[in-house]
Order: sequence, then structure tokens, then C-alpha cells
Amino acid sequence: MHIERILPLLVLILGAVSCQFPKKSWRAVIYETSAGGNKLQQLEAADAAAPAVEIALKPEETYQEMLGFGGAFTESSAYLLNKLGKENRARILEAYFSEEGANYSLTRTHINSCDFSLNQYSYAPVPDDQTLEHFSVAEDQGDLIPMIKEAQEISKDGFKIIESPWTAPPWMKDNKQFVGGKLLPEYNDTWALFFSKYIKAYQKEGIDIWGLTVENEPNGNGGNWESMLFTPEEMTDFVQHHLGPKLEQDGLGNVKILGYDQNRAELNAWVDAMFKDENTSKYFAGTAIHWYESTYDYFPDALQYAHQKAPDKYLIQTEACVDAEVPKWNDDAWYWSKEATDWGWDWAPENQKHLHPKYVPVFRYARDIIGCLNNHVDGWIDWNMVLDKQGGPNWFKNWCVAPVIVDPENDAVYFTPLYYTMAHFSKFIRPGARRIGFENPDKDVMVTAAKNPDGSVAVVLFNPTDTEKLVKITLEKGTTYTKISAKALQSLVFNQIN
Repeated sequence: MHIERILPLLVLILGAVSCQFPKKSWRAVIYETSAGGNKLQQLEAADAAAPAVEIALKPEETYQEMLGFGGAFTESSAYLLNKLGKENRARILEAYFSEEGANYSLTRTHINSCDFSLNQYSYAPVPDDQTLEHFSVAEDQGDLIPMIKEAQEISKDGFKIIESPWTAPPWMKDNKQFVGGKLLPEYNDTWALFFSKYIKAYQKEGIDIWGLTVENEPNGNGGNWESMLFTPEEMTDFVQHHLGPKLEQDGLGNVKILGYDQNRAELNAWVDAMFKDENTSKYFAGTAIHWYESTYDYFPDALQYAHQKAPDKYLIQTEACVDAEVPKWNDDAWYWSKEATDWGWDWAPENQKHLHPKYVPVFRYARDIIGCLNNHVDGWIDWNMVLDKQGGPNWFKNWCVAPVIVDPENDAVYFTPLYYTMAHFSKFIRPGARRIGFENPDKDVMVTAAKNPDGSVAVVLFNPTDTEKLVKITLEKGTTYTKISAKALQSLVFNQIN
């Protein structure tokens, strides 16, 4: 065939291929929260200019699937909501769970009482009730269960719930106290039954439990409030021989069991025990972690180690807050100030002081969440959703900070900058999103990115510096410029437009 006859045919073929595989175009919507006053403020893209921080997104490079983001249903939060007027109660729950709000998708609650309860209680208060004949969640039916059910009604996509016990009933423990002590071996099966009873009791209320942690802070909390001690080997044995088989026997094998549930510096020893071999790891769906080891260090090496030890298991951040602080009321600047720091500045042992410098709460949340996501964490859960102006109620007077602070006496609500910080992740990185790769040459600006199930790409930028930065983001063949303010967080949502 002559060349002059081949060329038109090649043009037709290449044109057809081009039509089948067009270049993708993307349009970004930009939102910013900043120390300067922006609160999820929508911004326009910036004009192209140089020099700019050049961040290249790599959607072909994929990592963990995201479970979601959210906070905890505690008795304290639920009690406070019941003290507010109907309008403000609904306003808070919609702010957390509606599509227009933060759209929380992953939550936690407590089994029995915790420090953020009005008093100490157990669902099985009758001593030596080994068959748990007297088990009842009646304590939760006035405040906690109504809060969860109203949130369910608001949430369009629904949300997962992880439950955690702070302690077994005192009569099951060697010290017969709510605080400290260990589970007596003769009550292993009874304690496993307790979990099953709880899950089924909540099912009857129309509340499904997605997962559980075996024990909140099994290394202890200094003997201050509800706690129960486990070694890594003891917890692994309890799950392998008691809890896992019991849930399976009772038709609850789909409930995810998460081990550990405390700070990251001790993480290696726990995953070594839990995932030692096929038998020890059989019933563990993953590992739960907290952030209280440091105000700034998210322990990437420990997170990487845990992921490599069990790459097919979940790694979920289940609790975080600025603790040992009385929150400031209607004072956004305080939440952007390093003076609003945590317990460690005053109380950490001398050999741990370096982990607890004064650190800005907004920075701490943004840095930790991005650091966790970039090191294989699947979901991130804050602590109390709502606290009062004192940082309670808390029967131990362990005052803490929450994203939403209320004044029940005056039926007033304050959405702190921490609320907007959480929303930058929960609102835009949705369950089922797949974290994607990126290149970022800037040592100051932190970034993470994920591709959502609907095809959109969410990018979160964090600029803790005192200088506005121009950022150029490349996604496939397109580029977007954005100016991120000094001391600011930005979320960019890219949608394909052809």
C-alpha cells in the first residue's frame, strides 16, 4: 500500500484514540481556615506567578483506603446537649453530622463510665453476676443514646462507631476498684460476654457498633480515673481465646476488634505481640492509637513499623484532645496560641519534657492528622465533641478542650478553630477515599491528598509559618495556583470538568 494511502488512515485511527482517551481537566474549589480569621472561607484561585511552592499530585500512586474522621460520643457531651435549647442542640449536631457541616463519618463512645462521665458506673453492677443476668445500658438511655440516634438521623451517609471500655466492673478485677487493677482470669469469659451483651443492647436501640477496642489505655493513666491494666501478651491472649471466639459464637464476628489503644511511643511492643503469628492475629482487625505522647511528634517511625508489621490490618487514631486545660470562651486567638498547650508542659517527667514544648492547638491537630495519614493511618477520631466553659463535666475534674464549647446557663455555643480544623479533613476526605502520592519540596508546608469514591481529589495544605505562601499544584496536565495565608489550613477539592 502506498504511503499516501496509509497516512489518512493513521490520522483517523489516532483521532479516534484521542477521542476515546481525552486529557482530563480539573477545577479546584478552595477553602481556608486561618489565624487571620478565615473559617472554611471559600477562596478564588491565585494568578500564576513565580516563585511558588510546586506540589505535584500523583494519583496513580495509591496507599490506604480511608475510614473517615470524627469525634466521640461521651456522656458529658450528651448531657450538655440536653441542657441546651432545642435549636442549639440541633445546630451542633448538624454542624458535626450534616453534609453542610463537618460530615463526621467515624466516631467513638465509651462502655461503662469514663472520666468524661458524671459519675462512676457499670452496666453490670451486681457482684459475681457471671451470666450478666442484670446487665443493662439504662444509664445511657437519658443522654448518650439519644445523642447518637439524633446524629444518625442527620447523617446522610451514616457513620461508624467504635466502642471502648475504660474498665470492667470492679467485681471482676483484682483490686475491686474502678481505677487500676487487672481483670481476674476467672472472669475472662464473663468480660467477653459483656462486650457481646453491650453490642446487642445497642443493636436493639437501632445503633450498630462497627468496631471495639479491648481496653482504653491498657498501660494505665497514672491511677487517676477508670482504668484496667493489660500487658501486650495478656490482651492478645484475651482476644485470641475469649473475646474473639465469643463474638464469633454470638454472630458478631463482623465487629472489628482493635488492640492497644494508647500512645505511639510504646506501639512497637504491642504490634509485635498482637501480630506475632497467624494464631495471635486471627481476631485482631487492627490497632488503635492515641496522640498524648507529644504535642508535636506524630511518631512516623512507629506508625511505619506498625503498618509493616500488619499491612492488611487497620491503624486508627481513636483519641486526641488538648488536655489539662480550661478552654477559652469566644477567643479564637487562644487556639492559635502556643500558650494553649497540654498537660506535658507542666507534668511530663523530665526525660519526656522534650516531647512537650508549648505548641499551638490548631497546629497540633493539623500536623498530627496529616502526619498520620501520610504514614498509613486509616481514620482519625477526636475526643469529646462538646464540653462546657470549664472543660467538663468530668467527675475527676480532668478538664480538657473540645472543638465545640457551650454555656448551658445562657444557651450559648462557641465553635472553636478546632472545629474548623477537623472539618478540613472530615468534610472533604470521604470514607472509601484512597490516599495518593505527591511531591512537595517545601520543608514548612505539610500536605496530604486523597482520591474520593466520587472521583474528586481532596488536598489539604498546612502552613504554620508567619508568611503567606504561593502554591502551585499540578494534577495530571492541569495546574492550580493558591495563596495560603500565614498560619493557615487549606482544603482544595478538584473535580473533573470533562
